[in-house]
Amino acid sequence: MRDDVGIFERLSLEAFQSGLSWLTILRKRENFRSAFAGFDPAVVARFGPRDEERLLADAGIVRNRAKVSAVIQNARATLAVPGGLADLIWRYAAASVPAPATTADVPAQTPASAACAKELKGLGFAFTGPVTVYATFQACGVVDDHLADCFRRGTCAAAASR
Repeated sequence: MRDDVGIFERLSLEAFQSGLSWLTILRKRENFRSAFAGFDPAVVARFGPRDEERLLADAGIVRNRAKVSAVIQNARATLAVPGGLADLIWRYAAASVPAPATTADVPAQTPASAACAKELKGLGFAFTGPVTVYATFQACGVVDDHLADCFRRGTCAAAASR
């Protein structure tokens, strides 16, 4: 995943997932896409108070005021990122990271996700802590956390570059 819309969507969904089951978010993904105009940052950035109230009344998504507001705020911040959000996120891709041997070896956050979260916060993003950012890295293929003996190991970066 290397485009701003895709990265923005995944960052937004990861923020909504915070404290909830990932399955809950996946089941509502199409509703989120519809409610947030396909996660087009230029469209979401124009959302105002009426849109926020519409979203908070939408039973098809997670109706959390802080998270809804954060997505709108993050859309505005995305438009102001020099070089684009995708370039910012991909700057944190590690060239060579040892493959985890067990699921216990898969981190919840890394120094890179902490640094990226700090940069995002400095650019005006909300609900983008190191764990949310690391989950976004995983969702976009920035990191490959497949176990060393997993048949999918090494396919994430190749798929993300398409």
